[in-house]
Amino acid sequence: MTGCLLVQPARSIPLQPLLHFPRPVPPPAEASSGPGTRSAEEPAGSAYTAAPPMELPDDSNLVKSFIAELRRRAEVELEGGQVDLSDGALLKFLRARDFDGELALQLLVNYHKWRRECPEITANLCPSSVLGLLQNQYHGVLDSRDTTGSRVLVYRIGKWIPKDFTAYEVFRVSLITSELIVREVETQRFGIKAIFDLQDWCFAHAFQINPSLVKKISAVLTDSFPLKVRGIHLINEPKFFRPVFSMIRPFLPDKIKPRIHMHGSSFVHSLCQHFSREILPPEYGGNGQGLDEVCQRWTQFILSSQALLQQLSLESLKLLLFLIRPTVYKVFSVT
Repeated sequence: MTGCLLVQPARSIPLQPLLHFPRPVPPPAEASSGPGTRSAEEPAGSAYTAAPPMELPDDSNLVKSFIAELRRRAEVELEGGQVDLSDGALLKFLRARDFDGELALQLLVNYHKWRRECPEITANLCPSSVLGLLQNQYHGVLDSRDTTGSRVLVYRIGKWIPKDFTAYEVFRVSLITSELIVREVETQRFGIKAIFDLQDWCFAHAFQINPSLVKKISAVLTDSFPLKVRGIHLINEPKFFRPVFSMIRPFLPDKIKPRIHMHGSSFVHSLCQHFSREILPPEYGGNGQGLDEVCQRWTQFILSSQALLQQLSLESLKLLLFLIRPTVYKVFSVT
């Protein structure tokens, strides 16, 4: 059964391993008869033993096999709440882990566990909860992807006024964007990169950062959300930001640490080594749209997605209610 499924508590039964498929064996250069001449799923005996799932259409037999096996395992592993096990939902997790079935399953379990354990963030993704931040033009997403296909997100820390918005509300903005862009197939495949502009960062911002919040952010960055984080770029960071980052760094996983780049205040040259000038806004040395326009356009997109975000909030609330009081959950689900 696809779609939303009320998953029963895990049973103590032996689990079969997820499906394993051979990786592609490239044909000799002279054997190629030109692009588009070989089927993505040629029979055994051809130069390819199997095409990589990432390159196959969603309705291919190979991809369907991965989806079916992940669904079978998820029905056993997940417990509590109404969990979306549709093909599209499962594909997000498979693509995020390059079709490594075991890792995709763990990511799926972590994602729903994180949603249940962080209701202060996940149970209210409505744009109205962060409208002030959005109207301050704190955040935007560039219209164009970078040369690797990644989405590029921009955060302007100076637009966050700590006395008006908590760090949890700031984090909620990031989660809202993540839930929206993870629905894009290209983003599932090629991930995201983020630019954090720390102009006007001050001690009031630093005081909002605590180990509990850092752990939750770290979980989303690495093993609890189906997005590949390809790079984190800090610009205009003041000197006193370094001690704060030293506190955050131990909580970050090893695979993320080398993807963090500090560009300082003279950032244009080094930033343009990572991003094409064609997509960067003029404020960052590029020829793309200005930052204000980027933020305004993205704010409008978030506001237009209110129905979807309300649905995601409701799903998180149902997960929480099921754990706290299953009887209340059943009544809530009916109404």
